[in-house]
Amino acid sequence: MEQIEDTLSIAGKIYQSRLLVGTGKYKNFEETQLAIEASGAEIITVALRRSNLGQNPDEPNLLDIIPPEKYTILPNTAGCYTAKDAVRTCRLARELLDGHKLVKLEVLGDEKTLYPDISATLEATETLVKDGFDVMVYTSDDPIIAKRLEEMGCVAVMPLAAPIGSGLGIRNPYNILTILEDANVPIIVDAGVGTASDAAIAMEMGCAGVLMNTAIAAANKPIIMARAMRKAIEAGRDAFHAGRMPRKRYASASSPIDGTFF
Repeated sequence: MEQIEDTLSIAGKIYQSRLLVGTGKYKNFEETQLAIEASGAEIITVALRRSNLGQNPDEPNLLDIIPPEKYTILPNTAGCYTAKDAVRTCRLARELLDGHKLVKLEVLGDEKTLYPDISATLEATETLVKDGFDVMVYTSDDPIIAKRLEEMGCVAVMPLAAPIGSGLGIRNPYNILTILEDANVPIIVDAGVGTASDAAIAMEMGCAGVLMNTAIAAANKPIIMARAMRKAIEAGRDAFHAGRMPRKRYASASSPIDGTFF
């Protein structure tokens, strides 16, 4: 069987899985752990403002179920609405995780849409990159902004597919395709995925990966959905490498009729 050597490289580290998952919205730590294991994900994003990574010694520590020796912990700045707050949160994460440099930056514009505040995102990116962080950045699906963030030194650019937690799927595939055409860093769809077919579509387009949380955690059966997402990511990536057949307006026979007797 034909094999494809295909790994994801972020900030100099190689990953086998192209599915990145979060830890929020599960009913308990056990469900969180089982869903993460079922997903096969190696990069786990954690909202530092909503999770305990050791800053609250009297509370359960999330690192007990996602140990850093097994997973790459990706602290994120969810809940930050200013560049200053986002930078402070990343610096706290670095302290808590013994100098950890990889972070997911998101600076939100408003509570209703959770769309990114692009001017604040650019400001925070500049500060964090200068401060030695490896920044994976949540942004809009604007190709100009995506390229600018890459040029500023982000190790991955993460455009939204649809509003965070909406489950609407990829609303503007043409913008995502434009971002992909000009990218020299991994482009990872972040936000808006609702089910396995959404994840597969992102991968078929050529995205380097997909990050999700609500699509798994809010499913009726999160652990089964996590497994479905893993399979969808793998299938979509294989389809991207295989190359789909051309679209045709009319049907064509699966077997040619030239040379047949009747």
